[in-house]
Amino acid sequence: MPRNVTPGDIDLFKSEHNAPITWEHLLRQTSDWEGTLWGKPDWADRPSGPQEQWPQRARHAPGSHYMYNDVRVNVLALAALQVWRQPLPQVLRERVMDPIGASNRWRWYGYRNSWIELDGQQMQSVSGGGHWGGGMFIDSWDLARFGYLFLRDGRWQDRQIVSSQWIAKARTPGADKDDYGYCNWTLNTGRKSLPSAPASSVTFRGNGQNIVYIDRDNDLLIVVRWIDRGDALDQFIGKVLAARRATPQAP
Repeated sequence: MPRNVTPGDIDLFKSEHNAPITWEHLLRQTSDWEGTLWGKPDWADRPSGPQEQWPQRARHAPGSHYMYNDVRVNVLALAALQVWRQPLPQVLRERVMDPIGASNRWRWYGYRNSWIELDGQQMQSVSGGGHWGGGMFIDSWDLARFGYLFLRDGRWQDRQIVSSQWIAKARTPGADKDDYGYCNWTLNTGRKSLPSAPASSVTFRGNGQNIVYIDRDNDLLIVVRWIDRGDALDQFIGKVLAARRATPQAP
């Protein structure tokens, strides 16, 4: 295993370009953070243009330009780890997954070289996407409980697990991309993403079209795995909503 690094070895926001970055920028994928983390340069994820131009990409002022980028999600995870001072999977389990009755089957991994030494302990900084070997692995049952928590505005039974104020911000469209909220909150602004669904609906989307659909208007939570791309999801949601309308509702 590569040697552990300490927080002092990594200054995520030291450069003039990165210094103005805020949590809001990181959560909305508008930070345009530049640098290399865990051996992966910022331009390595979803690059555009000719390959020889990738390292010399155009820079944007933080907060002005949306670009989904897993290197920057990893920056967010490392920054959050230094705030919580304990592994993020442990935080998620204790604060969210155990209180909502999730199983012990889900896993959240980092990379083989994303270990740091923090407060004298070895901790792995977890990653966002799974295409470099890290990421979260979770089944439909746990996804459904996680989605239901947000269908109920962060409340589980008599306990507020996630702040409703934070959820309101997560559901608010970003200035540079009006169908994106915080991190995995994909919005249906103007019904552009899902014409068959209410504009207020939200989807959480993972690699391979693993999707959590949250619909407050219809009090509906759906988990879909490995559905085709294109308009397959919209067609499916349309059929579900049509069937719901055709079914007599309990008084």
